[in-house]
This record gives sequence, C-alpha cells and structure tokens, in this order.
Amino acid sequence: MNSQSAVLSSESPFLESTESPRSWWNDAVIYQIYPRSFADSNGDGVGDLAGVTARLDYLAKLSIDAIWLSPFYVSPQADAGYDVADYRQVDPLFGTLEDFDVMLAAAHARGLRVIVDVVPNHTSSAHDWFVAALAAGAGSSARARYMFRDGTGESGENPPNNWQSIFGGPAWTRTTDGEWYLHMFDSSQPDLNWRNPDVLDEFDSILRFWLDRGVDGFRVDVAHGLIKHEDLPDHDFGAPFEGTGNFGPMWDQDDVHDIYQRWNRVLAEYGGERIMVAEAWVSPPERLGRYVRADEMQQAFNFEFMTVGWDAMGLRRSIDAARAITGEVGATTTWVMSNHDVVRHVSRLGLPDPTSWPKGISASDPQPDYTLGLSRARAMTLLVLALPGSAYVFEGEELGLPDHTTLREEDRMDPGFYRSGGLDVGRDGCRIPLPWDSSEPGFGFGPAGATWLPQPPSFGELAVDRQDGVEGSTLEFYRAALLLRRERTLGFGDLNWHVSRPSVLHFSNSGVRVVVNFGHGPIPLPHGLDLILPSGPGAVVAGELQPNHAVWLV
Repeated sequence: MNSQSAVLSSESPFLESTESPRSWWNDAVIYQIYPRSFADSNGDGVGDLAGVTARLDYLAKLSIDAIWLSPFYVSPQADAGYDVADYRQVDPLFGTLEDFDVMLAAAHARGLRVIVDVVPNHTSSAHDWFVAALAAGAGSSARARYMFRDGTGESGENPPNNWQSIFGGPAWTRTTDGEWYLHMFDSSQPDLNWRNPDVLDEFDSILRFWLDRGVDGFRVDVAHGLIKHEDLPDHDFGAPFEGTGNFGPMWDQDDVHDIYQRWNRVLAEYGGERIMVAEAWVSPPERLGRYVRADEMQQAFNFEFMTVGWDAMGLRRSIDAARAITGEVGATTTWVMSNHDVVRHVSRLGLPDPTSWPKGISASDPQPDYTLGLSRARAMTLLVLALPGSAYVFEGEELGLPDHTTLREEDRMDPGFYRSGGLDVGRDGCRIPLPWDSSEPGFGFGPAGATWLPQPPSFGELAVDRQDGVEGSTLEFYRAALLLRRERTLGFGDLNWHVSRPSVLHFSNSGVRVVVNFGHGPIPLPHGLDLILPSGPGAVVAGELQPNHAVWLV
C-alpha cells in the first residue's frame, strides 16, 4: 500500500450521541506528544511516528481521550519543525505519510482521537513559496504572500519598523535586492500575509488534506498572530525580549477572527466533531474568549492559569475568571500546566519562588527542589483533573519529569538561545527525550541509545520501567487519577467552592470533595468522608492534610 492509497475515510470512527448537547472535547484529557522526544523506532536519536505507534498501548492505559502531535512535517528543523517547508508531507526524520496513516488508524482503534499541529503564522524560508518570492523580486505576486516591505532611511537601509522577534533581535531581515521581510520568530520563519487570498485558499486546502486522512482536529500555532495591523506601526516593547504575545500591533488583531470563522466552516464539512485549539497568549480573559465563540474554535489554551504558580487565591481567581468567560460563549475551559515551550511545572513549583515564570533554567540559576516540586506538581494534578472542562498532559508529566536544568551551552539547540546571545535560556530543558527503560542506553528512548538532546542521569530513576506497577509512583498516580476522573465524570461536573482559609483550595465536583493545601502547616480534613486518592504518600497524617499535598474525598 503506498501513501497515496492509504488515505483514510474522512468520516470519524467515533459515534457521537445525538441526544447529548456535549461534544467529546468538553471533558477530554488530551496528551501532547512532542514527536522528536517521545520514542525513537530506528535508532537515529530522534523520535518518530513509528515510535508513537509502538507506544499507543501505554497511552491508552493512561485513560486519555486524544493525542496532540507537535509538527512532523517536512522542515529544515531550524525551530524543531515549527518552520514548515511542506505542510502535506512527513519529514523523513519522522517517517512517511504511510507511517502517519498507520499511527492514526492504530490510535483510532484504541479509542484515541488525533489532533495535529498546524503552523499558519509563518512558513520555513525553504518553503517553495518563499523561495519563489525571493526569486521573483519586489512587487511580485509571490512576494505578496509574505510581509515584504521597503525599509526606512535615505536608501531603505533601516527596517520598516522597530518590531522585535520573539526569539530576540529585529523582526526584519533584508533581502539582497533591498526589501525587508517580517519574521516574528527566527529569520528562517517568514510571516505570511493573511490578507492575501492565496494564503487563505492554501490553508483551506491544507486543512482538508489532513481532514481527508481522518485527523480529529488541529492545534493552531500562534493563533493570535496571523493578522498584523495594516499600518505596521512602531511599538514600545519595554524590557528586552519582553512579549510572549499578549499586546501590540502584531498580535490579537480583530480581523484574525474572520480566518477562524472560515476554518470553522471547513471543519463543519466533515463529520465526527472536529476540533480546533488556539495557542493564543492573549489577555485579558475576555479577549481569549473571542477565539472560542460558537462559530470559531472549540478550545483555547488557558495560559493565564498555567502561569499563576503555587498560589491558592491566584489560582481561584484564575479558575473563576476562565469559567466565567467560557461560560458566556458556551465553550469549554482548558486546564494545562506544561508544554513544549515552558519550564516543566515540577521544576517551576520547586523554585524558591514557586509563583515565578522563568523562560528557562540554566546551571547558573537557582536550582529547583525536585522533591518539593514533585509534591506540589502532584497536588496540582489533583486540582487540574478535578476541574470541569478539558485537561492537557504534556509527555513525561505522568513520570514526574523535571526540566534538564544543567544542559551545557554547546548542547542547546533552541534558536531563541542563540538569537538572544544566551540571555534567553531557551526551551531545550523541557524537550529532553523520554526515559522508557532504565537498563538500556539512552534509557530505552531508541534501539541505538542515541538521543538528540542529552538526558540527565536522574531520568533513569524516573523511567517507565521503574514506575510501571509500582504503588505510589507518579505514573501509577496519574493512571489512578485519570481513571477516577473518567469514571466520576469530573469533566462534565460543576464546581462548588467551600469556605476555607486563604492557603487552601476546597471545592466539590460530581460528589468528589477536593482539598489542596498551599500553606506551611497541616490542616484538618472534613469529617465523615472517605479518602479515594491522595496526591502522594504521607499526604494525610492523623486526619490532617499535610502542606504541599491534595486529596480527593467522597
């Protein structure tokens, strides 16, 4: 069977009830796979699609509902695949289209839906369109697909405006013929012009290509960045390298919603309830709510919640605000603590200030207390999985993996590290290949023991084989929590707060009582209730919940 004949039916293999007003994503637990770091099948040190297929039984045993795969498309890999050169082909680094089809069918056979990344803000500079644009010259229709502009100054020697790249340095690069092109990320990632009908039509086609193969939806990268202010005005950026994407004329422009209304209509052509998830770093929450109106996307990542840290009242305010906004537009709320772009929360929560938001942790920075961070991370897991809505799990989170905080500079690969001159530590620390077998080279990541980023020795103790079936391990804790969440329909429930002290979160959902102790001393638990899941060994002593722990009670 060749890859062209392997295209699957566009009809969903999942039957939806016509009697329920709810959709599958309302309470789904979605597991993020960063393919290059998940599992390597061929020994080249990079994870691949066949590696994903081989580990699907492991994922199904977690009681998740769907997987989301970060990009696996043809790419020079200047930004780990978020620089796409061909949106309709699998990069040989990850396999083939046939490997994708096999993985998709195998996931569906296990009741797992599959969401894929789409990267619409920019292409790779190696994309055929951009190669043609450089060759065609100024004023060409090929250049009109991107954000080419004349420079300022007497001979156009200065950039068109003062915009800065998210990865550091100017957001403009000059071509040999004197024009400048915009790249809000690396210079190898030129921004598309989403006011050009060619771009709109092309991405309609790209979405249909993957929907025709049977995918269940898309995570939309930089969803708030596609439309720029038409005048491209200067912007006050404040501190160096500030700007994760909340403010300014390059982000969250009102016209961006026309695109997602159009995409909503494309997805509606296909059965089986397809989903779009917005990666949109926008605030206030009311702005984020616009992305999940009934005629746009189905979910948007709740990043404000992710950034609060170990702060009871801050989390309560964030939870209430998020649920109010999504409730107004009839959408579901998402809960997420880690992903491939941020320091893993086991490490963040173990820092001297567990409410801080470092962009990375290097060997010269204060090091996290792993034991404390893990205790708090497991407590946060019970909080997140008990909240009504949809939850996301980042690969390795279920193992309690920390960031690799002592990576050598020569081992780093994130373009943000290099473009910022090392001021931005980068995201490599959260992207370390997973440990599967502590007895094997590379901890079983692949058959040759090679790993594209080096693993810290501590990963051996956290490998799957060291946790599988071990009572009290983080893996078994996640399996228990995810199964109980499903059995007790916590994602479909309603949240009712109980009176508690400022250092405690205490609420009920679907008959389950949740208590999280953010304070420094033990607190008494409610009388007459049975413990069904503690966040860790020693969470409850003599009827009292210990600090940095949580429980589920019934």
